[in-house]
Amino acid sequence: MESKKIYEYVDHTVLKPYTTWENITKLCDEAIAHNTASVCIPSCYVKRVHETYGEKLRICTVVGFPLGYANTEGKVAETRQAIADGACEIDMVINLCDVKNGDYQAVEDEIRTLKHIVGDKVLKVIVETCYLTEKEKIAMCHAVTKAEADFIKTSTGFGTAGATLEDVRLMKEHVGPKVKIKAAGGIRSREDMEAYIEAGCQRIGCSSAVDALG
Repeated sequence: MESKKIYEYVDHTVLKPYTTWENITKLCDEAIAHNTASVCIPSCYVKRVHETYGEKLRICTVVGFPLGYANTEGKVAETRQAIADGACEIDMVINLCDVKNGDYQAVEDEIRTLKHIVGDKVLKVIVETCYLTEKEKIAMCHAVTKAEADFIKTSTGFGTAGATLEDVRLMKEHVGPKVKIKAAGGIRSREDMEAYIEAGCQRIGCSSAVDALG
């Protein structure tokens, strides 16, 4: 697959806790040069990036990141502010405590609440597969589908492991036809990206795409 085509799948990402404005502008300039799907950045930079780059970029940011157990009201406030600041895509982290307590309905309700706020913008739901059993992964596929989110996403990249092709294939089997799949975490090479696209991913979260693809 040509590099140009692969870049169209990439959410060009920098989410380290010590990310500087210099890191952000480098990321954004690369994203524009290579026509990536979006930039995925810390929410504290969304407004400044929107003011600096305007419509040249699709801005993605994260909510409830990376642990997910903030209460729904906190995630609602984060989401509203991110949209107001110029984000057009939100990657939220589910409440894994609810999952482990078997309260799948609470997870579904929270996703639905955030999707209502996001509206016609994009909501991606990070389920952090490294902490889930197969039963829980399938339950999250159903919750994301019922709540009408746009994407299910494998990982934050901050957990004990990242994306796997097995998890992507499981998601593809169990999500509804309108739900797309994003893989993230540990995807660093051209071969990795091609494999995840072939497995059915419509987005790839990656911080090293330029190094991998040139």
